Amino acid sequence: MKPVRLPAAATLALPRWALFALGLLYILPGLIGRDPWKDDAGSFGIMWTMAKGGLDDWLYPNIAGLPALEDGPLTFWLGAVCIKLFGWLLGDVLAARVSNLGIFVMGGMSLWYTAFHLGRRPEAQPLRLAFGGQPEPDAYGRTLADTTVLVYLGSLGLLLYSHETLAVTLQGSLVAYFLYRAVRYIETASLRNAALVGLSLGALALTRGPLSPLALLLALLLCTRFFHIPPGIALRHAALASAAALALTLVWILPASLVQPYGQSPGAAWFGSNIEQLALPSWVSIKAFFRVGVWFFWPAWPFAGWAIWAWRRQENMLHIVLPLTLLGALTTLFLCDPSPENGDLLKLLPPLALMAAFGLPTMKRGAINAIDWFSVMALTTLAALVWLFWIAKLTGWPAKLSHNALKLVPGFTPEFGVIAFTVAAAVSIGWIWLVRWRVSRQRTVLWRAVVLSSSGLILLWVLLMTLFLPDLNYSKSYAGVAQAIAAQLPHDANCIDTNVGAAQRASFAYYGRLPFVGVEGGQCDYVLLQDNVKTRDDRTLFRSWSARGATLLWEGRRASDRNERFRLYRRAP
Repeated sequence: MKPVRLPAAATLALPRWALFALGLLYILPGLIGRDPWKDDAGSFGIMWTMAKGGLDDWLYPNIAGLPALEDGPLTFWLGAVCIKLFGWLLGDVLAARVSNLGIFVMGGMSLWYTAFHLGRRPEAQPLRLAFGGQPEPDAYGRTLADTTVLVYLGSLGLLLYSHETLAVTLQGSLVAYFLYRAVRYIETASLRNAALVGLSLGALALTRGPLSPLALLLALLLCTRFFHIPPGIALRHAALASAAALALTLVWILPASLVQPYGQSPGAAWFGSNIEQLALPSWVSIKAFFRVGVWFFWPAWPFAGWAIWAWRRQENMLHIVLPLTLLGALTTLFLCDPSPENGDLLKLLPPLALMAAFGLPTMKRGAINAIDWFSVMALTTLAALVWLFWIAKLTGWPAKLSHNALKLVPGFTPEFGVIAFTVAAAVSIGWIWLVRWRVSRQRTVLWRAVVLSSSGLILLWVLLMTLFLPDLNYSKSYAGVAQAIAAQLPHDANCIDTNVGAAQRASFAYYGRLPFVGVEGGQCDYVLLQDNVKTRDDRTLFRSWSARGATLLWEGRRASDRNERFRLYRRAP
């Protein structure tokens, strides 16, 4: 017996305007007005270098001369194209983030249509009621699609990475698109659908390397055994998908091999970097998966786990078998990475959100009400605290909160922003209205269990990205340091050698226009060294960078960072 019993009234679709409004409130704060921070400044640096450079920079990703071949170039191509198209109007930073907007829309729409198609299938339909009144397949599919997107938006991991110009952000949305193409392929195992599956895999390879596409293709091939696709046809279609993926990957590899940008071929280094991410599962990766995944996938993973349990007695449920198989393949790949990154977990979120949506209809009303009230109380309390800290930093009262708010940004002078306050106040009023609507509304709809948690998370994000954005830019941006270095550097400086990291190099090149040494190398009269203020023996550092006997021109750091230090030297003749 199917675990879902629903009346038609429970499948009332979420108004389109409400879903679009939530999406805009989710993605725009954090894109507008935010400086490149340490987490995503390196990726922006690659995009900016491409947009301002030549063909070699497009084929050989680098940050103002620092090679960056761990990821494929697709994410950076998109950002660089946006800088070319919109940089004159929006500025280079915001223009690069236009690609984030497109990536976010692609991920959300892919999940919506995936859930819609799966929700219309006969095996996913609710149990037919004795006297009728069960929902129609299309209405049930739309409700599940809305629920999937709300679970997706309510996940903490997506919130952290969807606003950053990173390859893992595009990878997550491409996995969502692959899910949609995989569903369409299993519904109609045609050559066209197989080729489109292959193109999605090729885009994934150009984003983060060939390991994830290979794991997803094997997982899809395994799924075909459960859904009456003959093995011979499945293998031929897998070969076609592989050929399409390879052809798309060659769009970069082949020209790069022929042109040899900067006298080098990036393909070998890129492939070798990806192979290094494959090893036997280790305790480090297992511990990272569970320690980070508990909050990264919240609240999707409890609902997804319940969905697996609730549908366990049913056979060949595409809405469970497909996402669960893909989830298993991607999890295995993560566990086999000897040094996993938190951002790599983003590719696991689409199948989890999809299963979570199919778990909600099987839950008891008491559990759903408990989730609602927990969301209301916890998120309202956190929002009130944000407002209280904002008032404290501006007025100095309460004194303890004011001290705690300002000690993280020494030297920062808070100011009242009219636009930021207006947006934050409007969103807070909207939250109060939504809670009142939820409490007073009698009609029970499926997506009500997640609309409050998603909206509350959006509320907190908007408050942080309006009321505290100047504070965060002050503490996380390298713009001030870059301008201070540029002021001390002679105008006739030929180039600068440096050991600074990717984020710092990108920020210094963009904000200070510092002439760093290129990929091909060269002799520079200046050297910029990054180290820790606790470093006591400079001899090894100076010897490594030929800085012995050099003249110190400038020394400084970010006011909010007590450890990091930068020093600019002119080398001895």
